[in-house]
Amino acid sequence: MSTDILLQTQGLALAYGAFRAVDGVDLSIRRGAIHTVIGPNGAGKTSLFHCLTGERRPSAGRILLADRDITQQPAHGRVKLGMARSFQVTSLFQELSVRENLRLAAQGCDGWRALNFWQRLNKRREHLDRADEILERLGLSSRAEVDAGELSHGQQRILEVGMAICPRPRLLLLDEPTSGMGIDDIPSMTSLIGELGKDHSILLIEHNMSIVMSISDTITVMNRGQILVEGEPDVVRNDARVRDAYLGEAA
Repeated sequence: MSTDILLQTQGLALAYGAFRAVDGVDLSIRRGAIHTVIGPNGAGKTSLFHCLTGERRPSAGRILLADRDITQQPAHGRVKLGMARSFQVTSLFQELSVRENLRLAAQGCDGWRALNFWQRLNKRREHLDRADEILERLGLSSRAEVDAGELSHGQQRILEVGMAICPRPRLLLLDEPTSGMGIDDIPSMTSLIGELGKDHSILLIEHNMSIVMSISDTITVMNRGQILVEGEPDVVRNDARVRDAYLGEAA
């Protein structure tokens, strides 16, 4: 694998009986890149994510993270190796403060040691400092002591991304981060992803084509479990198959 490639799949497949949700996908994610996967419903995007994050075991093929074969690694093992993800459905501790959600995410980076209630006070301080650092980056410092459940849906989505970056992952996977967000909140998420791309390699699934075209370094278009087209935004935008099938003539 090239030193420029952080994550790579080779002939990746996921089959349910005769149906191949992912069908021989060769994907390469460059270090420091924002790489977006698009395609219609049923194209295999989420199934691909499940394979990459360890929620599904591939039927065939390999997954390499920084030259290490992680195909058989469980999800928690991949987190330890520097992979983090957010989900389509927001998952927060609704009755805890925004700051406490982030502190717990930072504490979780310690693995089983996070359950040690006799930790040094300075260890808790480290977690709180990390939470405050992320709060500022998310633009949520003024909402630090508000219960997460009281945030707008858009702010909750942003908070969830913040929790995902608490472990300082090498690779951040975002599954439709703007899903359900109001039009006023989408620019904040778009800006956040762009900023995070300076420090992390990012792989995301996204339906909002204006976002995809504005922040992506590389776009992979999937259809029926396979890669249809891949390239820079202009290449994808100008591909006749993509324009007809996904973007429409107005893209």
